[in-house]
Amino acid sequence: MNQPRNHLTGFVREFWKYRDLLKQLVSRDIKLKYRRSWLGYVWSVLNPLLIMVVMTIVFSTMFSRNIANFPVYLFCGQLLFNFMNTSTHQAIFSITGNGALLKKTYVPKYIFTLSKITSGMVDLVFSLGALVIVIAVTRAPVTWYALLAPFVIMQLYVFCVGLGLFLAQANVFFRDIQYIYNAVTTAWMYLTPIFYPIEALPEQISWIIRHFNPMYFYVGQFRDLIYYGRMPGAGIAAAGWITAALMLIIGIWSFSRSKDRFILYI
Repeated sequence: MNQPRNHLTGFVREFWKYRDLLKQLVSRDIKLKYRRSWLGYVWSVLNPLLIMVVMTIVFSTMFSRNIANFPVYLFCGQLLFNFMNTSTHQAIFSITGNGALLKKTYVPKYIFTLSKITSGMVDLVFSLGALVIVIAVTRAPVTWYALLAPFVIMQLYVFCVGLGLFLAQANVFFRDIQYIYNAVTTAWMYLTPIFYPIEALPEQISWIIRHFNPMYFYVGQFRDLIYYGRMPGAGIAAAGWITAALMLIIGIWSFSRSKDRFILYI
């Protein structure tokens, strides 16, 4: 009984000890992303807006007639998927990319993966400004349910941390994981109702996505709060939290199990 408790206490103390390092790593990632960029952090708003405009033009002829206020509908899905996609892709190289530092001094290895997901989270927060602009321009109605959106984002953050830890440790031993994951996320994007209504899919495929696609849980909840102005159903909310917790457990378990062997492969 005391061993798990002592392990958790030790983890919390270690994390608190290196909290400043996490802040520095996140700050470094954000600064490097916009270094020598004339518009700087403004790109956090402009980039998703430009992508939304392009996707709206491309898919509007196919789906917009069935979806009221297509830009807001599209943006709600695009923002969350982009966060997951970008942050986890960066997390893949969080260990191998810091091999030189890990060989010289002791640093909690998970801190590098956590920094990549957290910097992606900061980018997502900036990008929410673009969503506000789209809502204002299209005069979409907003309800108080939108204030609950951070709870959905937190679910997705926990899910991405778990997935990032799993991918980071796997990439140390199996470098092809980055190419496999590129193919997976491409298929994942098309299997997530970002730019189309899930009702447009055949019933069997729709059932699989509703029950086994984690991003559907988060996009669906976020869209309920922002786009539809209603409380998400208990089922999809529970699925979001449970999936996030399970992914975090898998990520921590796989990372902890293999971290002592990283030094032999990086």
